[in-house]
Amino acid sequence: MENNLIPTDPFQLTSDNLTSNQPVPFDQLGVEGAANLSPQLSWTGFKPETKSFALTMYDLDAPTGSGFWHWALYDIPATITNLSTDAGNPTQKNLPFGSKHLKNDARLPFYAGPAPFPGTGKHRYLIAVTALDIEKLKIDSEATPAMLNLTMMSHTVGRATLMVTAEIK
Repeated sequence: MENNLIPTDPFQLTSDNLTSNQPVPFDQLGVEGAANLSPQLSWTGFKPETKSFALTMYDLDAPTGSGFWHWALYDIPATITNLSTDAGNPTQKNLPFGSKHLKNDARLPFYAGPAPFPGTGKHRYLIAVTALDIEKLKIDSEATPAMLNLTMMSHTVGRATLMVTAEIK
C-alpha cells in the first residue's frame, strides 16, 4: 500500500527524535517495555491562510488489508507549530489548547506507538500534518481517522509528511 493522500502544497515537517525513513526509537513504540511516547514534531512553511492543523500517523504496511491508524489529532490552532514529545499521552496535558484526539484503530483516544507483529517485516509509518482553511472541523468525536481525512479534503491547503519505520523480529 502506498501513500494515497490527495496531492497538495507541501510544507516542512521535522522532529527532534525521528529521522526520515529510519526506525522509530524504542521509547516511542507501543510494545511491552517501551514508553509509548508520541514524537516531538515541528512544522514550517505552510500557507498564510492556514487556520488550523490536523495530524495523523498511519501504518501503511499493517497486515489488515486497510493499514492501521495510530494517531489522529485535529483542531490544532494555526498558532501552534510544534508538539512536544508525549503530546499524545492519555492525560492530554501536553496537547495544545483546543486540540482534540480521535480514537485510533485500537479505539484509543490517544497516541498508540508502532507495534508491528513479529515477523511481518519492516512497516512504514506516515506522519502527516495537514494545513486547513477552517478553524474547527465539523466531525463527530466518535469518527474514525479515515473519516477525518475525508472531512479535511475540501479544507486542505497544504500537507507536510514524515515517513519512519519499525520492525519487530
